Amino acid sequence: MEVFVQQLINGVTLGAVYGLIAIGYTMVFGIIGMVNFAHGDVFMISAFVALICFMAVTALAGMTGGAVFLALLVALIVSMIVTSLFSWTIERVAYRKLRGSFRLAPLISAIGMSILLMNFVQVAQGARNKPIPPIMRDTISLFEKDGFVVAISYKQILIILVTAVLLGIFWYVVQKTPLGRAQRACEQDQKMAALLGINVDRTIAVTFIMGAALAAVAGTMFLTYYGVVVFSDGFVPGVKAFTAAVLGGIGSLPGAVLGGMLIGLIETFWSAYFSIDYKDVAAFSILAIVLIFMPQGLLGKPEVEKV
Repeated sequence: MEVFVQQLINGVTLGAVYGLIAIGYTMVFGIIGMVNFAHGDVFMISAFVALICFMAVTALAGMTGGAVFLALLVALIVSMIVTSLFSWTIERVAYRKLRGSFRLAPLISAIGMSILLMNFVQVAQGARNKPIPPIMRDTISLFEKDGFVVAISYKQILIILVTAVLLGIFWYVVQKTPLGRAQRACEQDQKMAALLGINVDRTIAVTFIMGAALAAVAGTMFLTYYGVVVFSDGFVPGVKAFTAAVLGGIGSLPGAVLGGMLIGLIETFWSAYFSIDYKDVAAFSILAIVLIFMPQGLLGKPEVEKV
């Protein structure tokens, strides 16, 4: 039981990171029906920006408790700003003019943009792992049995709380604000939304910016949790976050977080009780099984075509 509880905590933490990235996928797909495969690399860029800001602030202010908190706050804010600019530029340059073309064109453009961003970071930052000094190493011991201590770290508490708070905020924005109504209108029919006075281009651009801001939070949490980042870190978490969005129901914000939690739990429990080499196989197998019986995902709504 103690191993189960510890892996449950680890899985929820990992799933929270996947969920934050998955929200960006599901928001963009819900409005324009396009899979933004560059979103994972935007997440990776945010982790590098957070790394640079954290090292710069701690170099000036030291590694005291207050300085570390200030460095994390500065890293989070700056990474959100930078990645939002990146995402806005990507939408403006690579996606907007292809919005009305055949369906494969935006997909190919997204894959090309992903490769471009990954190689840009590889050239700019190098191919080696970039670590930060260990931070927030304190843990809270929950219970102990037979010498095995079940504990949760402050980093894990921070990641879970941030995910829960941001999910609530973004759900409120989408469901209760004029921006959210504009986004839902564009999701249903962009031409009719434009006829009703909604600026479709601006709404889609803001959606990309919101997704990038969430990816920046995920990137900062990822850096805080693992303490290292490399230029290829955008691909695998990006694919798994997209898998989480599909599993939870693409277009549903709670579904994206739920899917992220499930993917994180499946990976963690499989790694603990079976071979770690097949944890990805287990996660994608569960996805396939769910989609066979529930094609719309766990919380997604089935599409209804009106004739």
